[in-house]
Amino acid sequence: MSGHSKFANIKHKKEKNDAAKGKIFTIIGREIAVAVKEGGPDPANNFKLAQVIQKAKSNNMPNETIERGIKKAAGDIGNVNYQYNTYEGYGPGGIAIIVDTLTDNQNRTAANVRSAFSKGSGNIGTPGCVSFMFDKKGQIIIDKEECDLSADDLMMIVLDAGAEDLKEEDDSFEVITEEGDFEAVEKALKEEGVSMASAEVTMIPQNFVKVTDETVKKQIRRILDILEDDDDVQAVYHNWEEDAE
Repeated sequence: MSGHSKFANIKHKKEKNDAAKGKIFTIIGREIAVAVKEGGPDPANNFKLAQVIQKAKSNNMPNETIERGIKKAAGDIGNVNYQYNTYEGYGPGGIAIIVDTLTDNQNRTAANVRSAFSKGSGNIGTPGCVSFMFDKKGQIIIDKEECDLSADDLMMIVLDAGAEDLKEEDDSFEVITEEGDFEAVEKALKEEGVSMASAEVTMIPQNFVKVTDETVKKQIRRILDILEDDDDVQAVYHNWEEDAE
């Protein structure tokens, strides 16, 4: 993934989140509520909740806040009405965009997503219109500065656990798995004491699109910024090959 480092994007987003923790804490709080409703309050028996807790810790959410969210969700299971929805569409320059949302008001969310696309000269499409351009994969990012293992040792660990590939960047390692193998690979890394900057099942573009027109770049960035600032939006995937920061 040379030229569009996932690790660089993670660092950039964390810098943004440091300035707006209310947004990311809201997102994680909703994910905790849904995870507890679906699998119970014990992360040892609820892999989805364990994943959300890891996400919370990587975003510096205090332990007491996490525990409070779990307890609140456990006592309020019947009243959790958040629903997942996915929107697909095109930004200017033919950029494919997928938006995952988690909301208690679908009408509000749909209107906000449509508005974001419209303000950046993009268009919402029908379900499936761009998702075929992406592969659903497990993706684990490891900061080289936080990893004492060599590339060869790391490769052996993840491949033995069922990973599909290990890619080396200047500042990080990227582990790719099939969706069904993600949990086993992440567990193997944890057992070896490997710190992970990011670990998630995500949508990885099959190909990236490069944009040279500065006006089009601004329009794409406008769509992405509006979506990422929306509390109902959980994740945004796209195939734009962003310029290096």
